[in-house]
Amino acid sequence: METDPTIEERTEKDKLALLETLKEMPIIQVACKKAGVSRATYYRWRKEDINFLRQTEASLAQGFEFINDMSESQIIQLIREKKMPAITTWLKHHHPIYGSKYKIDTVRPIDVDLNPREEKLFRKALTFSTGGIKNYGKRNK
Repeated sequence: METDPTIEERTEKDKLALLETLKEMPIIQVACKKAGVSRATYYRWRKEDINFLRQTEASLAQGFEFINDMSESQIIQLIREKKMPAITTWLKHHHPIYGSKYKIDTVRPIDVDLNPREEKLFRKALTFSTGGIKNYGKRNK
């Protein structure tokens, strides 16, 4: 079955409109509404067209950068107006003295003999905590 060229042209036009909208508004629901495309259609296009999927990811990234730039500009404006919350936010995220202080304590391993059941549970917990990686150190016996 042959697809009508006008449908293909309209689809490409809609895809381009949506991609451009995502660059300025990286919220799927809002961008779809603004571009006149349903969310279901957007996700179907992403599923069916790998090129469109890649383009949407790039457009979303560009959109997030745009929003970040806009937000940063607003914070700078508020700093000029001597608004303390903006000053605090800026310093917290841009100056090491005012940023969050994390203290990482390392725990010295304790040499404990586990029975086979405990060792099996321990290994299972390690597998979960490492995202399924099973190549953590095997105990030498």
